Amino acid sequence: MLFDHLRPWHAKKPSVKSKEHRVSIRGSLAQVVCVVIGMVIGYFLPADYMPPENSMTVMLMILILLVGIGLKGSGITLKEVLLNKRGVEMSVIFTLAVLAGGLIFALLFTDVSWTKGLALSSGFGWYSLSAIVMTDAYGAVWGSVALFNDLVREFFALIFIPVFMRKYPSAAVGLGGATSLDFTLPIIQQSGGLKVVPLAISFGFLINIVSPVLMVFFSALG
Repeated sequence: MLFDHLRPWHAKKPSVKSKEHRVSIRGSLAQVVCVVIGMVIGYFLPADYMPPENSMTVMLMILILLVGIGLKGSGITLKEVLLNKRGVEMSVIFTLAVLAGGLIFALLFTDVSWTKGLALSSGFGWYSLSAIVMTDAYGAVWGSVALFNDLVREFFALIFIPVFMRKYPSAAVGLGGATSLDFTLPIIQQSGGLKVVPLAISFGFLINIVSPVLMVFFSALG
């Protein structure tokens, strides 16, 4: 929010006019409800009726494909997505801020080392990765903590991205962390329009590269 205040973002408008979305948390709440319903169905559904393990990956690939088609149709180039200066700046600020939070967490609890606090915070919302890395490094309990921590970030992001988007677009995109590239991308586009998508993809792409490197590095230190 401070970054948005000190350096207001002036997005390049798409060459093709697109419908601007009114900021509302209704869509976010609908997604949260869908996630909860899906978890309940998954819990009671017999194992033989569960979808294939790679079905979610396929759906996410289709989602990214459709986003790419929408960007090209709006006159946004690949260079604007991957070489986004604002996205790089956001990634640096986000990483430093979250790691500082991990250090503060370690200071609050005597049984948490600074390396464990940094490793936990380095999940950046990527709960499927953080749970595995933390479990291998520190055991199942800390794997569950990492899973819960990053899963709550996703729910928080879904609800508050539309709230922050109008005045603090960088903060809104940053709420999604690593999921700004995939899971929270639809709500980012819905609340901010196509003009904010290159920023979200650039930021999410960089965070997805940094997250596993930092998690493995800090967990290896003990």
